[in-house]
Amino acid sequence: MKKSSMRKILKFLCALLFISGGLVIAAVAVSAYLNSPPEKGAAEPILFEVKQGSTVSDIADELKQHDSIRSSLFFKIITRLYNTEGAMKKGLYRIEPVMTATQIHDMLNLGSQKLIKITLPEGWTARKIGIKLESAEICTEDDFLQAVQSPEVLKDYGIPAESAEGYLAPDTYLFQQKYPAEKVVRHLIDTFFQSIEEIEPDYKTQAPEDIHEKVIIASIVEREYRDPAETGKIASVFYNRMSQNMRLQSCATVVYALTEELGREHPSVITYDDLEVESLFNTYRHWGLPPAPIANPGTYALEGVFHPEDTEYLYFLLKNPDAGQHVFSKTLADHNNAYRLYIKK
Repeated sequence: MKKSSMRKILKFLCALLFISGGLVIAAVAVSAYLNSPPEKGAAEPILFEVKQGSTVSDIADELKQHDSIRSSLFFKIITRLYNTEGAMKKGLYRIEPVMTATQIHDMLNLGSQKLIKITLPEGWTARKIGIKLESAEICTEDDFLQAVQSPEVLKDYGIPAESAEGYLAPDTYLFQQKYPAEKVVRHLIDTFFQSIEEIEPDYKTQAPEDIHEKVIIASIVEREYRDPAETGKIASVFYNRMSQNMRLQSCATVVYALTEELGREHPSVITYDDLEVESLFNTYRHWGLPPAPIANPGTYALEGVFHPEDTEYLYFLLKNPDAGQHVFSKTLADHNNAYRLYIKK
């Protein structure tokens, strides 16, 4: 082959490589542009829902309508390249304005859904928790209460009752919206037993019935105490009264009967008529523990019940509402004196 011909071939190949390199550079630049967040996209984060049965085209088109991506076609190409066309997980997602198309793609495929932060205070009943969960659109109140009474759930956790009331740990949680109610209940119960294990590491050596009795007492202590430092003393009062076959006479149990059983508003004061309400939860009329927990106790109440103080107290009354402190008495005479001193002034 002549040298002139060889030079022509080399020139052609160099030109071809130059053009190919330019095309690669152009392709990279276009891809980077299409992958970047839209300049006129949403100014604030948006909630984006992947519905059951949504196709990649549905998702891409809707993302484009929300101005979350520059090109629906580019988004479809990404799913084709990564072979994730059928992997988008249904749920609710939080898309930030600065997210790229590939970041959104990865989030939808990993199922990194938006989580709802919800705080369940100490002393709430399952009904109140259900109402809060429904308002946050995590699950419905009815589904939650049904899961709380699920025989399968109760059997799995060895709860010797008809409800998991008392075992729904107060805490701050993160849940997905439209989350299965049974999974919510199981998570709350798991958290409860984690707390118990920290309070009483060998609790598993105790019979479930004994644990359940402590949960009932803790639920009463939860609704009675104001100052966490007093839970051990309040628990000791109830243990002492039970050992002497005295009625517990807890106003908290009367309130439960009025609000949860009779559906009344929470009373500002307990009247003598209230103390006569007919209910197995009314510990002014019935001896022993109520038939079930009256609330879901927190760690302070549980700590006080599992490790009560060693006292001879049989009575207590609130002496300082602002500080939440009680006065404790060993005898009825001392209790009556305290009543005249702090209440009936």
